[in-house]
Amino acid sequence: MTFDRSQPYNDLPLLPPVAEMESKAVLKQAIAANRTLANLRGLAAQIPNQGVLINSIVLQEARLSSEIENIVTTNDELYRADADPEGKTDPHTKEVLRYRQALNFGFRELATRPLTTNLFIDIVRIIKEVELGVRRVPGTSLKNTLGEVIYTPPEGEAVIRDKLSNLEKFIHAEDDIDPLVKMAVIHYQFEAIHPFEDGNGRTGRILNLLYLVEQELLDIPVLFLSRYIIANRAEYYEGLRGVTERQDWETWILYMLRAVESTAQQTFDQVTRIRALMEQVREQVHKQAPSIYSKDLVEVIFKQPYTKIQFLVDAGIAKRQTASTYLQTLSNLGFLRPSKQGREMYYINDALFAELLK
Repeated sequence: MTFDRSQPYNDLPLLPPVAEMESKAVLKQAIAANRTLANLRGLAAQIPNQGVLINSIVLQEARLSSEIENIVTTNDELYRADADPEGKTDPHTKEVLRYRQALNFGFRELATRPLTTNLFIDIVRIIKEVELGVRRVPGTSLKNTLGEVIYTPPEGEAVIRDKLSNLEKFIHAEDDIDPLVKMAVIHYQFEAIHPFEDGNGRTGRILNLLYLVEQELLDIPVLFLSRYIIANRAEYYEGLRGVTERQDWETWILYMLRAVESTAQQTFDQVTRIRALMEQVREQVHKQAPSIYSKDLVEVIFKQPYTKIQFLVDAGIAKRQTASTYLQTLSNLGFLRPSKQGREMYYINDALFAELLK
């Protein structure tokens, strides 16, 4: 029987898949992906203040994941808005910041509860800032740029909840499936269920990261999967369709494993460069401005590219007047670039900014 893209896919098979998931090619790729991910986890663990990674790197993942859904903002606007959350900014930038908020929320929640439908709902509500729940109204379909229907997800709240319940059981089942292979299967199933009216793609990509943390493959959610998906977008959607229309799990799983290997290596390289840059700046500030030097001061200017006086005050480094002197000194030495925007004076770490964009 041919798959009908225009009909609700209420026959979406339950998990685990009947087809073989761990072919020889998949197991070989899984070994490579696991090794690279383990290297990233080990490197991240060596950074004393992991807030440096969580703030800046996760914000890049937020930007790219949102870009997949055509929610586009500039890096400059994004980091400035991050430094001044109460300031005026455009709706797209706010939505990207909410993605990071949702990811951080999910990460904190893992300490007290597992990955469940209720957690997915909490996450999508933060992303969209709307009281979304599991879809109840019929008529949802996914279309391409030409307006043609390419997929119609399951319909009916009871059907959707049944499939989400099955997904939960699969996530937490005690089995011998490689966790990265399992992550690929989970991601397909979540996107195929398409449980919400909006925000499914971003919620699904957050779920990927949270699953890796839950499985202790990462300690903190730093992995740039969205970068790989953007660079290989056609293959991503073809892979999803291949499972839906032909039960071609191998192609899809291999794609996701390559995504993990590639992005884990990119993130490893990026964290290595940022660590080296921090160490270089730490040594130079210690040498050139010993009277203001502290490890905490250097960490604050590496938490995000835009720093302001209040950040030093909040970190307990100095009171406002002294904090202003510290930042001006770092600016005079060339570590930061002052930039007055409206009433606020920002001090921009251009070297960090450049590393985050690589």
